[in-house]
Amino acid sequence: MTDAAGTDIQPAPQASDQYVQSLARGLAVIRAFDADRPVMTLTEVAGRTGLTRATARRFLHTLVELGYVRTDGKTFALTAKVLQLGYAYLSGLSLPQLAQPHLEELSLKLGESTSAAVLDGTDIAYIARVTTRRIMTIGITVGTRFPAYATSMGRVLLAHVPPAELKAYLAAADIKPLTPRALGSVEELLAVLETVRAQGWCLLDQELELGLMSVAAPVFDGPKVVAAVNVSLQAQSVEATPDREAYLAAVAQEIVATAKLISADLTARG
Repeated sequence: MTDAAGTDIQPAPQASDQYVQSLARGLAVIRAFDADRPVMTLTEVAGRTGLTRATARRFLHTLVELGYVRTDGKTFALTAKVLQLGYAYLSGLSLPQLAQPHLEELSLKLGESTSAAVLDGTDIAYIARVTTRRIMTIGITVGTRFPAYATSMGRVLLAHVPPAELKAYLAAADIKPLTPRALGSVEELLAVLETVRAQGWCLLDQELELGLMSVAAPVFDGPKVVAAVNVSLQAQSVEATPDREAYLAAVAQEIVATAKLISADLTARG
């Protein structure tokens, strides 16, 4: 069904004495967003739902307050929190599928590439990736592997493995500095892992490749860390910010929040 201007209007279901109109309208606002219209103005939302601008405005700003919608003051878009409304559906999704929309939202917010990885032997293996631009000499895709000790996600994962597994890893890994800025001994790595475990995230500053920084946080499935997520940063851009430490702290806060959202999805799926 369309209005006089040709805009799609979602038909309302037949009402009954058990029908809550305000809830139906709120869900209609959420359903108005789709792949073709991920970002809309107030007028567009009103047109798609058949609501007045005033009513659509109230529902949109309620959803903003609840965290299901974000706005820049002119346009509106859904956030990954909407996934919490579909936990039954989430039960059939894999970890990469669960992580992908959260990584996409974080990448959009920060304007940087984001990734998820798991520990596989002495390496990390990428299982999800959102790329904004290439900042490494080696292209990163799903399946790419790097030595765990030399990456932010690897250190997050190593910081949470049981002592016996960590001991086996240290015996098998060939730990050596990959850049002039990198650590190069087991003792240095153990000290870093202790810090990572305590603070809940890891900053890697040009230890995998010069010019590349990253910030990572752990993803939990119940009490167990099963993956890590990160944001890749250009060192030159970070140094150009007015307050380097404040910027990195803000990025760390965002990646930790994203990891918690993915963890919540995993817990709900289980």
